[in-house]
Amino acid sequence: MLKLNELKPYKGATKRRKVVGRGVGSGHGTFSGRGAKGQKARSGGNIPAGFEGGRMPLQRQIPKQRGFKSIHIKATVLSLDDLNNKFNSGETVNPKILKNKGLVKSASEEIKILGVGEIKKALTLEKVIVSGAAREKIEKAGGKIS
Repeated sequence: MLKLNELKPYKGATKRRKVVGRGVGSGHGTFSGRGAKGQKARSGGNIPAGFEGGRMPLQRQIPKQRGFKSIHIKATVLSLDDLNNKFNSGETVNPKILKNKGLVKSASEEIKILGVGEIKKALTLEKVIVSGAAREKIEKAGGKIS
């Protein structure tokens, strides 16, 4: 049978606020849970994050990285002369073939062809970025860009 003296709320149903400064017998009297004296015991005595008691903080001791590092990956740059020297007329140029010929380190990185130099061979370019000047010269030589 349920008795009145056994009634209690479900676990987690109630939250009690810590009542401080109400006598020694409460367990939170005298210093009200703040310890004895010092900066943290005073009202308004908050210490900023990273404060090390007045000495030079660690984040100011460590040398900083200088300059600017872009979050955007730069494309590997190739000139038209590179293509003219390594490829024969009618061949296809794509990142995988460029890696096999040793013009780029990785086939997964972006590759941009710039209009530096001349091209005399008709090449088909796939999956590469081409500058405006390079596009003109490639199309003039009979090449295609897809």
